[in-house]
Formats: sequence, C-alpha cells, structure tokens
Amino acid sequence: MEWTQAISALTWEDIQGWLKQYEALGPIPGILAPLVESFFPVLPLVAILIANVNAYGLGEGVLLSWIGVVGGASCVFAVVRTFGGRLRGLLERKLPRTGQLIHWLEKHGFSSVFLLACFPFTPSAVVTVVSALSRMPFHTFFTATALGKGVMIFLVSLAGNDLADVLKQPWKIALILGVFGLMWLLGKKVESKYMK
Repeated sequence: MEWTQAISALTWEDIQGWLKQYEALGPIPGILAPLVESFFPVLPLVAILIANVNAYGLGEGVLLSWIGVVGGASCVFAVVRTFGGRLRGLLERKLPRTGQLIHWLEKHGFSSVFLLACFPFTPSAVVTVVSALSRMPFHTFFTATALGKGVMIFLVSLAGNDLADVLKQPWKIALILGVFGLMWLLGKKVESKYMK
C-alpha cells in the first residue's frame, strides 16, 4: 500500500525531473508517462500533463500528452475487450448496478464517454473498462475519448503552462482554481447523472 501512496503523491516537478532525465529519448517519455497512467490509474494524470507542458512547451506537450492518453485508453480498451468476456457476466451477477451501467452506456455511448472524458477528475479507467465490456464499437469509444481528452488535456495544460508566472499573479491562481472547481462540479454532475 505504501508504494501506491508514494506514486500518487508525485508532483509535477518530480515527473518533470524524470522527463528531463530522459530527454535524450526525445518525445518518447512524454508519450509513455500518460500511456502508463492508463494502466496504473494511481499515477497523477494532472501532474503528468503539467510536467509534459513544462518540459516540452505548450503545443508539443499537449500533443504528446494527448497521444499517450488516447493511446493508453485504446490499449486498455483492447485488452479488456479481448480478455474480459467472462468479466462482464461476473460483474453483472455480483454487482447488478454495473450491469445497468453497461447497458446504459450501450444506449448512450458516444455522448456519455465524450462528456466524461472532458473532465480531469472523472475515473477514466472505469469509463474505459465499462466501455470495453459493453457492446460499444471501438471507433465510437476512440472518437469520443480522443475528442473529450483533447478538451481536458488542453485546459489542464493551458492552466499549467507557466506555473512560475501564474504563481506571481494571484488573480490567475483564482481563475484557474475557479475553472477547475467548475470542471469538478460539472464532472460530478455528469458522472452522477450517468452513473445512476
């Protein structure tokens, strides 16, 4: 349990130091960090996104983060879709509400995945696994995730682009906290609606 706490406590400075340590590998660490987070959701995605944008710059950092996040979600979807056939039946028997969520997602696929992907505080791993267990086509999941995560990554990266400048101006901190608070509230509202 201690290693998961240590990993989840990583700051963007820790991750940026790791990216700098491996900068000779070019964009690979910037893609690999968010991709690995898809398989290990205990990693702090927001910190990874901020580290990427501070290590690579706004444009390249957003692009590398987006490739890693969407690539990781696609890989998790493919693994669960391939090997999770019995998991759906087990979950539906043991946790009937999971079955309801899977059926609901099959009915409202694209819009629900897109909206949930837009918010940085949504449990992306749960959305990906449930999408894979449903009958949602991969192209629907991929398109919704790519578009939604694009919105989320851009907003988080924009907020974390120049933290040194932001920290010197309290109004920017208040604005960023307000935007994240609003995103959190909207995410919770959407999540509660879709998880009923």
